Order: sequence, then C-alpha cells, then structure tokens
Amino acid sequence: MQTIYTDKIVSVTELKRNFTNVLNQAGSDPVAILNHNKVAAYLLSAEHYERLIDRLEDIEDGRIIRERSAGPFVEVSMDDL
Repeated sequence: MQTIYTDKIVSVTELKRNFTNVLNQAGSDPVAILNHNKVAAYLLSAEHYERLIDRLEDIEDGRIIRERSAGPFVEVSMDDL
C-alpha cells in the first residue's frame, strides 16, 4: 500500500470540480491528489512550498559547510580584501 504523507486527500475529479474550495480548505496544509486511488501529486500552498525550498537550501548549505570544514584554507589579509 502506498504511503500518503498528509491527512487531506482529494480525487483528481474533485479537484477539477472544486479547485478553489479544495485550495481554501487546505489552507497551508498539503493535499494528496489521487488518480485511480493512487497518489498522483501533492498540492502545496505557496507558503508551504517556499518553506520546503528554504529548508532544502539550508540542508544543502550545511552539507557544503561540513564538506569544506577540513580545508584547504587560503590565507588572506584584510588589506587584500
């Protein structure tokens, strides 16, 4: 059985019929969109999507920091900057 990562679920048909209503009821929560009883997509508010992107960027920044923390380092004087 497929895992669904939200409590809010609608069919593709329902989404087509009542897009605005589904969007309003979802608020900032994700909505699983089912096609033939399988998750075809997730509908995310712009706010939720932007938070996910910010988090992914933070994770990537952390990876780069860990990767570069052992060096090599370049000595630079303040005058050179």
